[in-house]
Amino acid sequence: MSNTPKCLTDPVQLTQELIRRPSVTPADEGAMDVVQGWLEDLGFSCTRLKYGEIENLYARRGTASPNLCFAGHTDVVPDGARDDWRCDPFAGEITDGVLTGRGAVDMKGGIAAWIAAVGRLENAPGSLSFLITGDEEGVATNGTVKVVEWLKARGEVIDHCIVGEPTSSATLGDMIKVGRRGSINATITVTGKQGHVAYPQRALNPVPVLVDIMQALNARVLDEGYERFLPSNLEITTFDVGNATTNLIPQKATGRINIRFNPTHSGQSLADWMRGVCDEFAHKAGAQVEFKPTISGEAFLTEGGPFVDVILSAVREVLGTEADPSTTGGTSDARFIRALCPVVEFGLVGQTMHQVNESTPVADLENLTRAYQRLIELYFEKFAA
Repeated sequence: MSNTPKCLTDPVQLTQELIRRPSVTPADEGAMDVVQGWLEDLGFSCTRLKYGEIENLYARRGTASPNLCFAGHTDVVPDGARDDWRCDPFAGEITDGVLTGRGAVDMKGGIAAWIAAVGRLENAPGSLSFLITGDEEGVATNGTVKVVEWLKARGEVIDHCIVGEPTSSATLGDMIKVGRRGSINATITVTGKQGHVAYPQRALNPVPVLVDIMQALNARVLDEGYERFLPSNLEITTFDVGNATTNLIPQKATGRINIRFNPTHSGQSLADWMRGVCDEFAHKAGAQVEFKPTISGEAFLTEGGPFVDVILSAVREVLGTEADPSTTGGTSDARFIRALCPVVEFGLVGQTMHQVNESTPVADLENLTRAYQRLIELYFEKFAA
């Protein structure tokens, strides 16, 4: 045990202090200052990186390899209907052993648990680092993706990374994330010629063209799945014409699509396929079709091996649970960190994340801290020279 002040080894107190900073994206409200202060007290050298409105932090203790990084975010989603909360969502109140507050599990509790775990350790035979952003819940353009670029530019080596997202499903430690699906959004706008419904020969209705495009895209079976991944999935998320008049053929029709895809595909290959379908129907109909894709992240998988085994062993030893190495769920900042090193996500139970009365049992915060501490110990036993 180190001589670190008790508050820096108590994940509950640390979580409460972070919750009391209402850091709804892109606001920081001093949350990053709090984290930086804790890490400096633990001997970390901290570098603040601000891009646009977003506060980011990279901190490192030690110069030797390997460098084990913890990544997380201090920003949170809005509290929503505050009157529906059983307490102030930014007070961090504890009732009957349950800590309630926005960010309790997603993911201020995870940050606090890892910091508390580090506070309980003697110096590691390598390096520990933190990559903390304030832009995970937003558009994610000025957060982790920019910090990763900065790290690569300065030649900073991170050997492995743990992301503290709330990956557990029903009980703490029942699931870790060893990969994530990719995500691509596409907006398709068909422009025809406005006209009177009684004189269709004088107009070009864009709606049937968009319907045909959407049907063609939706009809394709993208794949049958991939190792540890479900089949890729296309969803039509909106179809908008905005025509409030009954006797008017509209000028434009717009639809949006999202595809969550496994490593069978890349974002670019799916964009190329969708663009080809749009071009085909545009040529047939003589209409103008505009296709705008946005690739949010590529699919990735951290293969089983020593790093994954260390995490599974820590969960097994401390929590008595056999964790499921899963790829389910949405995207996370792991999609950016994978460009640096193997990455796995492991954190609290996520059932209440983004909900009213987001909460975690205080016992889970303590147990996650113990699991993180054992994970770090096992990691350096395995990977330190």
